[in-house]
Amino acid sequence: MTTFRAFRIHDDDAGYRAGIERMPADALSPGEVLVKAAWSSVNYKDALAGTGKGKILRRFPLNGGIDVAGHVAASADPAFREGDAVLCTGSGLSETRDGGYGEYVRLDARWTIPLPAGLGLRESMILGTAGFTAALALLRMQDNRQAPALGPIAVTGASGGVGMLAIDIFARAGYEVHAISGKADHFDFLRGLGASACIDRHQLAFSGKPMESARFGGALDNVGGAMLAGLLPQIAPYGNVAICGNAGGIAFDSTVMPFIIRGASLLGIASAGTDRAIREAVWQHLASDWKPRHLDCIATREIGLDDLHGTFARMLAGDSFGRTVVRLGEAA
Repeated sequence: MTTFRAFRIHDDDAGYRAGIERMPADALSPGEVLVKAAWSSVNYKDALAGTGKGKILRRFPLNGGIDVAGHVAASADPAFREGDAVLCTGSGLSETRDGGYGEYVRLDARWTIPLPAGLGLRESMILGTAGFTAALALLRMQDNRQAPALGPIAVTGASGGVGMLAIDIFARAGYEVHAISGKADHFDFLRGLGASACIDRHQLAFSGKPMESARFGGALDNVGGAMLAGLLPQIAPYGNVAICGNAGGIAFDSTVMPFIIRGASLLGIASAGTDRAIREAVWQHLASDWKPRHLDCIATREIGLDDLHGTFARMLAGDSFGRTVVRLGEAA
C-alpha cells in the first residue's frame, strides 16, 4: 500500500475545508490496530464536522467519520489478527484522532470491538453510533429496573436515525413503543418498525403541571427542551427517561415532583466515551436478542466518499430520512 483515499478535514490559515485526499498510512493517528475499512455511516455529528457548522474536531487535520467497520490489516496487539472483522464507534474518532472516512483507519486496541457473531459489517454501520446509543439507553434503563410491565416507552424524535433504531430495538426487546414525531407522513413507516402508536408532536399538549396522569412507563428522548419537561410529569412510578439528544434545546424547565413523588429517574446517555466492557455487552445484544428486524428498511441510502458533501448538506437542511451507510475500500 502506498496511499489511500480519505475525507480529510483542515482548519488552518487557508480556512476550514474538507474533501477527498490521498494520504499514506503512516500519517494516520497512532494505534495498535490498522484496519482496512469496509463501511462507515453518516451521523448529524459527521455533517457538523464535515462542514464546519459545529465545533467537533479538537485537532487538525483529521479524517472525518465517527463510525467504522472493516478487517484488520495489521496489529501490534495479540488480541487482533490480520483478517479479523472489527468495528469502532465514537472513542475519539473524528474528534481527537482520524475517523472512519478513509480506506484505512488506525485504532486503539482498547476501543476496537470484534464484530460479534450474528452481525455483518454493513449491518454494524447501519446501527453505528445511532443504534449503539439507542441500545445503550435500553441497557441503562434495564439496569435501573425498567421493564415492559411499567408501560409503553415513548421515543421522541422518532423519525431520526436514533429514533428509528430505538423503535426497532425496544420493540424487539419486548416493549410497547409509542413514537413521537413531527413528521406525520412517516407514521406508517414507524409503525412498520414496531411502533404500536404514533403521536404528532405538534398535537401533543402538555399541561405545565408538576404532575400529570402516568402515560408512559419510560422514554428515550432525543429532543430535550420543552419535550423533556413535558414528558417527565407523565412517567409512571419508577420509570426511566434516557436523554441522548438536544434537538429541541439544551435547557428544560421542570420540578422535583416526578422524582420525589413517583421515583422517576433521568439517565444521561453519553455513547462516545462508554467503557469497553459496556460496549461489548451492548454490541452482543445488538447482534442477538436486541438486533433490529428492519435494518434494510432503515438504511435508506448507500453512498461513497465522493457523495459525503451532498449528504451533509441534505442532513443539515433537514432533508434526510433513515440511515446512510458509506462504502469504503473493499466494500466499493
